[in-house]
Amino acid sequence: MSDKKQKLREISELGEFGLIDHITKDIKINHKNTIKGVGDDAAVIEYGDICAIITTDLLIEGIHFNLIYTPLKHLGYKAVIVNLSDIYAMNATPKQITVSLAISKKIAIEHIEQIYEGINLACEQYNVDLIGGDTSSSLTGLAISITAIGEARKEEITYRNTAKKNDVVCVTGNLGSAYMGLQLLEREKEIFKTDPGFKPGLEGYDYILQRQLKPEARKDVIEILKELNVKPTSMIDISDGLSSEIFHICNKSDVGCKIFQDKIPIDLNTEKMAEEFNIDPLTAALNGGEDYELLFTIDINDLEKIKYQSMIHPIGHITDQKHGAVLITNSGQSITLQAQGWNQMKE
Repeated sequence: MSDKKQKLREISELGEFGLIDHITKDIKINHKNTIKGVGDDAAVIEYGDICAIITTDLLIEGIHFNLIYTPLKHLGYKAVIVNLSDIYAMNATPKQITVSLAISKKIAIEHIEQIYEGINLACEQYNVDLIGGDTSSSLTGLAISITAIGEARKEEITYRNTAKKNDVVCVTGNLGSAYMGLQLLEREKEIFKTDPGFKPGLEGYDYILQRQLKPEARKDVIEILKELNVKPTSMIDISDGLSSEIFHICNKSDVGCKIFQDKIPIDLNTEKMAEEFNIDPLTAALNGGEDYELLFTIDINDLEKIKYQSMIHPIGHITDQKHGAVLITNSGQSITLQAQGWNQMKE
């Protein structure tokens, strides 16, 4: 018997999505009504004419949020929104959520009440029922796990793996603002740590702060697409940055894409904050994440239907897989996109 110990691999070698692929590659589906398991924004289970759409997200203190600058009511609200966004990204309607909390000793009853104020507000805003959950103690900090349940007819559901050549690539809203809001909060936090009497300079930055602390899910866009009789050919929500999300669609659909820098929507507030930090706004849009906008593709024949929708922006098109995923810069240069979205598995 060898005395050599097996060298254990760091999880950061794989990253979040590599780890998911690694631990799920041998999963077998045993039930016919499990239409979609891992590999998309949500799972799909068929029950007659209606499918249940199920997703879950875990938010951990110190990893996903910092209580120094995150209001607890906003945290509760955001925890719901990140899950509802996944349901909308399947072209479905959220109906219920469950909430589980791991609570450290520093959290008081009043703090829990504030979190649930935000959770209940999100449920009210999006017409969702809170139907259960769990609580536990935590030795390290606060954790919130929410499972969202939605529904849709089987033929209405949109996946990541169904984009096709010549489809138009679209995004909603604008990109990079949540990331720049985070940069601002982190800067003010570091100053406060050295000078507890310091008053944070947050005036005039309401938009990017709201995008980071209290985002919204794009229920409105899903409703508009249905009114226009446009079903996306593929869709995903933007939680890890545009470049990472377009890679998911391309890899799952076995296609390439070409997107154009001058078509990527970036808000003026985002550009202003990026200039202060000497960050290229394009970098924030491509790699920042947490915008919770929708990235989707549509048949080129549907382009005319959406051209007057101010919140929907065509930014490129789908190509053959052999061409890869590329960005055409304002100078006409073709750059291969890199999936450089946030990797929470790295220290």
